[in-house]
Amino acid sequence: MVPRGRYQLQDMSEYVLSCCSTADLSKEHFEERNISYICFHYLMDGKLYDDDLGVSMSFKDFYQAMRDGADTKTSQINEAEFTAYFEPFLKEGKDIIHFCLSSGITGVVNSANIAKNELEEKYPERKIYIVDTLAASGGFGLFVDKAADMRDSGMSIDELYQWAEENKLKMHHWFFTSDLTFFIKGGRVSKTAGFVGGILGICPLLNVSNEGKLIPRFKIRGKKKVTQQTFEQMKAFAKDRENYSEKCYITNADCYEDAKALADLIEAYFPKMKGKVLINSIGTTIGSHTGPGTVALFFWGDERID
Repeated sequence: MVPRGRYQLQDMSEYVLSCCSTADLSKEHFEERNISYICFHYLMDGKLYDDDLGVSMSFKDFYQAMRDGADTKTSQINEAEFTAYFEPFLKEGKDIIHFCLSSGITGVVNSANIAKNELEEKYPERKIYIVDTLAASGGFGLFVDKAADMRDSGMSIDELYQWAEENKLKMHHWFFTSDLTFFIKGGRVSKTAGFVGGILGICPLLNVSNEGKLIPRFKIRGKKKVTQQTFEQMKAFAKDRENYSEKCYITNADCYEDAKALADLIEAYFPKMKGKVLINSIGTTIGSHTGPGTVALFFWGDERID
């Protein structure tokens, strides 16, 4: 029986590529790329749910509940859950490389490493790698999706771990919100600044630093202007600039039209990009902190230095 919050896929390779649900990919995407995942949890008005990609509660219902005043709290994966998740793979004779949500946001990587250390004593013939991605949401997802490409190209687990450590700071995250309510609630914006910002229509533009922390970078008045500035950040930092040929992801918190407006700018400017911009929902763990109205952009670029 598969433990609660564990989603194991049929893996034909010699090792398991794994991550947390906070990569904010769809269930179908995980299955198509053969990536196993384990779910974070959240409480809504005291009731516990798995962050299970919108299965237990649709994203639209989740964000509407937040708008209606529901109280949300998140719960990271603990050591016992990681042990229960990892051990069946090891019993099958599989090695594991697991990608974790940024240590700049949560301590979940510590729980994963405790489970790893205990299981390595029990299964000394097996390899377990834990990667602190210093990434979140679709940036985490884009990173893991690229790792699946590397695995499928024949890269060994040792080579993949080295690649991940060498390239994780090349993943860029830029995100903005048109609703400051939950940034104020989470302490990222003061009540006074939030009140004034709301009146003026200020939309903060943030990114993820080289330490994996969320950092405010710009205060921009109006959704149209902040959308344009987010696009300008990709123009400035994308790998090979206008010749960008990697994938690009956008996630949104129940504001698809805002995400689509940004995607349209990107697709028109980067003709060599690999496919269309993939637009997904911000999951319930990250969304519990950002709230509805958030749009986040992710792409490969120059190494993050601050």
